[in-house]
Amino acid sequence: MYLLRLADLIFKPAIAYAHCDIPCGIYDPHEAQMAAHTVIRMTSMINELELASEKVEDRKKFVHQVSRLQKVKEEHAELIKHQVRIIWGDYFKPEHIDNYKDLHDLVFNIMKQASKARQEVDLDAANQLLASVQKFAQIFWETKGRETIRVKSGYPTEGEIVYPK
Repeated sequence: MYLLRLADLIFKPAIAYAHCDIPCGIYDPHEAQMAAHTVIRMTSMINELELASEKVEDRKKFVHQVSRLQKVKEEHAELIKHQVRIIWGDYFKPEHIDNYKDLHDLVFNIMKQASKARQEVDLDAANQLLASVQKFAQIFWETKGRETIRVKSGYPTEGEIVYPK
């Protein structure tokens, strides 16, 4: 330990500067889009549940199913917020904001929409969240000089995913 301190005194460590915690350069909004599809799917599944009877066991099953679906929905809504915050905070630069004037508002709206999707069982809110995340993905890829395409997801939501061409 003392040797390391002595080495630091003799060979002053340089300060490292980076645009993020770990300058990996690997960012992709795909995970946020998949999470948005999951929010839609969990919302649909909750809406489709029916209480089979008034029996205690049936009620327990129903509550258990709703709890599990709600938990996954909330986790994925939070994942969207996390992924978007990382890209927004670590990747986007002032020149991107100059070119996409509504980017801050879009991110703000994604945060609010994800919170609403967590709090409610509202399919329209979940679909609006996906649309906003897709717009975010499109802007992201455009800042990298990539055109985007929308591809049918193949998920039960029957929605689309924004990919770079």
